[in-house]
Amino acid sequence: MHKMFRVSSAMGAAGFVLGLVVTLCLATGAIAEEEVKITEETPYVQSPKIVVDTMLRMGAINANDFLIDLGSGDGRIVINAAKERKARGFGVDYDPRLVKLANENARKAGVSDRASFFEQNIFQTDLGAATVVTMYLLPEYNLALQPRLLALRPGTRIVSHDYGIGDWKPDASEKISVPEKRVGIEKASTILFWIVPAKIGGHWRSSILTASGATEIEFNLRQSFQNFEGTATVHGREVPIERPFLKAGYLSFRVTDGEETLVFQGNVSNSRIAGKLIRGGETLRWRALRTEEQKG
Repeated sequence: MHKMFRVSSAMGAAGFVLGLVVTLCLATGAIAEEEVKITEETPYVQSPKIVVDTMLRMGAINANDFLIDLGSGDGRIVINAAKERKARGFGVDYDPRLVKLANENARKAGVSDRASFFEQNIFQTDLGAATVVTMYLLPEYNLALQPRLLALRPGTRIVSHDYGIGDWKPDASEKISVPEKRVGIEKASTILFWIVPAKIGGHWRSSILTASGATEIEFNLRQSFQNFEGTATVHGREVPIERPFLKAGYLSFRVTDGEETLVFQGNVSNSRIAGKLIRGGETLRWRALRTEEQKG
């Protein structure tokens, strides 16, 4: 891949100053609002082919995807995604020479109709079209990008080379041997993968129709990234939810009501959940509406 911002002692003076500026901006909350400018040449780190291949594989890139690469360097991530997996997308980089090189590489690879590159600040890049976001940035940049990444559509995949996204734990990671790696002491890379989860924290209310009438159930869910916990109020009694699971916009959990186990499964769309309730050998339609957002 690249990179846009350097990650080792080979970083160079400009990269070091840039990293320091980022740290200071993070402390004041200013980085997302200010355009990063560099006036001297900063070297970039190319991602070896095995890293590129692993990132595309872990991201499950396919012909239906639109990939956005943040800090695209010579363009190899987007170009390989277009050439080998028929995906579309674009990359952004602050260095106009790299942007020119990447567009030329796309032309030579015969994929310029599906892969393009722009000179742009990553914090001002519209990520809304992405089904996949890839990056090889300093940890400070990943952390600053965290709110924007979490705001993407549920199910959007994110793949990062070597660095995490603050305290957001990855859904999967893979360490690979990279003998030719020029950054760091260990000749290995870690590829990290996330799926953007739906926002489910808050108070939900649902009504279950049965042969004996309607049963009102309320849920209070507390969410931390792709993990959640909470309680259900059934027949006036508050009980904990069990076996919570959230992936993209799909969730499931269990509630024990006396000696009966209720299994809830559904898909989240804004402030509505639609799915099914499994109770014994009976399957019922289940819907829930959010009445209050998660606090704190």
